[in-house]
Amino acid sequence: MKPISYTRGQALPSLLEKRILVLDGAMGTMIQRFKLTEENYRGERFKDHGKDLKNNGDLLSLTRPDVIRDIHEGYLAAGADIIETNTFGANALAQSDYDLAEYSREMNVASARLAREAADKYSSPDKPRFVAGALGPTPRTASISPDVNDPGARNVDFEALRAAYYEQVEGLVEGGSDLLLVETIFDTLNAKAALFAIDEYFDKTGERLPIVISGTVTDASGRILSGQTVTAFWYSVRHARPLAVGLNCALGAALMRPYIQELNRVAPDTFISCYPNAGLPNPMSETGFDETPEVTSALLREFAAEGLVNIVGGCCGTTPEHIAAIRTAIEPLPTRGVQREFFYKEAA
Repeated sequence: MKPISYTRGQALPSLLEKRILVLDGAMGTMIQRFKLTEENYRGERFKDHGKDLKNNGDLLSLTRPDVIRDIHEGYLAAGADIIETNTFGANALAQSDYDLAEYSREMNVASARLAREAADKYSSPDKPRFVAGALGPTPRTASISPDVNDPGARNVDFEALRAAYYEQVEGLVEGGSDLLLVETIFDTLNAKAALFAIDEYFDKTGERLPIVISGTVTDASGRILSGQTVTAFWYSVRHARPLAVGLNCALGAALMRPYIQELNRVAPDTFISCYPNAGLPNPMSETGFDETPEVTSALLREFAAEGLVNIVGGCCGTTPEHIAAIRTAIEPLPTRGVQREFFYKEAA
């Protein structure tokens, strides 16, 4: 094990004790606004690739970095304190669907560098901006069978997940991430593989970044897809001593309230994050979703006023307009108090 070194992300705990920080919004929603073609996704480099590449948003960090840079800067201009790298599916398992697994590490390095450049451009001494290296859940699940006729079947194992996540962490840190965000967790075993890989990387390199862990409650049952309640989920990942734990995706803000309240009860010693989606798709609304920037920001303001959150932002369907409205709504409200001493000192 190498001596521990820390990054600029270590400033986050003291900031979170002073104010609520704002995370950016959806990447996919913004990419769709550009109406990119198959040729745009391919670029010159992949023009002869044997599989369709349209909608592989992670690839755009290599073929259309201008698009990703524009999206990052839009969120920063709207007031985001933290922006996520364009790497939700930039792992070997997800990219193998496009026959691009060999490029996954490069995607992570490039994506982190794009976010780093944008964050540095908008940072100031009184308002630093941070880059969250995003690790998505992969399209496979270690806990659930893909075959209804064979409950014991699996299409991935822990070691394959660990290896894919380790490679991703290497790229995200090399590219300049300030923290690591294990997000949209629908299978806790997948998340454990990611956390194991992160810890393995920390031990090997001596570099240590703050971690944020964000699960997703899939429906009104109050459970993630692999069956755990929010409380059970927290106790399964608590050993990682994250900077923050929270929920994102799947539900709009209105339906998230009881689960964020539950996290508050069981996790008093860590910060809480919440970045809901913009509701259900609704072709009759101006934004295309049920929850407009005004609705989403008003709900998150209620969460803040109730003392439930430390980090807020937006997931699927949200835009810079949502983030600007959230920034304005929560600006005057105090951050949630946290009994942080044991957790953070042990992690440091």
